[in-house]
Amino acid sequence: MSNKGKLIVYTGASGVGKGTIMKQILQKDPTVRLSVSATTRQPRPEDVEGVTYYFVTKKEFEEMIAKNEFLEYAQYCKNYYGTPKKPVEKMLNEGINVMLEIEVQGGLQIMKKNPDCTSIFIMPPSNEELERRLRGRGTEDEDTIVQRLETAKTEMEYANKYNFVVVNDDVEKAAEEIIKIIHL
Repeated sequence: MSNKGKLIVYTGASGVGKGTIMKQILQKDPTVRLSVSATTRQPRPEDVEGVTYYFVTKKEFEEMIAKNEFLEYAQYCKNYYGTPKKPVEKMLNEGINVMLEIEVQGGLQIMKKNPDCTSIFIMPPSNEELERRLRGRGTEDEDTIVQRLETAKTEMEYANKYNFVVVNDDVEKAAEEIIKIIHL
């Protein structure tokens, strides 16, 4: 039996509640850690440097790509997002289960490179609920919301490529279901 941690790809369309579910998982399961991604997007008021993201410039991100410092990266809504390799590899080698909360493109990259990873796709209960959640955030302008909704439709077409699909109609229930999946 290996003492190595599990690599878990955790994704879904923007606005499905990935972050809210993740907070529940991290509170309930001490065997799980969230990898911290790098991004070129602007910080939101709730963001904390080095906790929610590493905020870098486009130039810095592209230098990291050139040095092959990412497990995966993607461009989404005009910004880059990527998972730095070293911290994830360190946690896995320490026996920690590492969740990568990433965009669909990045999830597909990880699954291709690591076919033994556990992959989980979060779906909204409906498209109407997804739109309500995105608008309810109050963090994006109308053009960005429309773009995110269009992107979400395309992203949800990839749900069947993941090992598990979890519908977020209840945060507590979704978190419990994901914790069970992690420990299968």
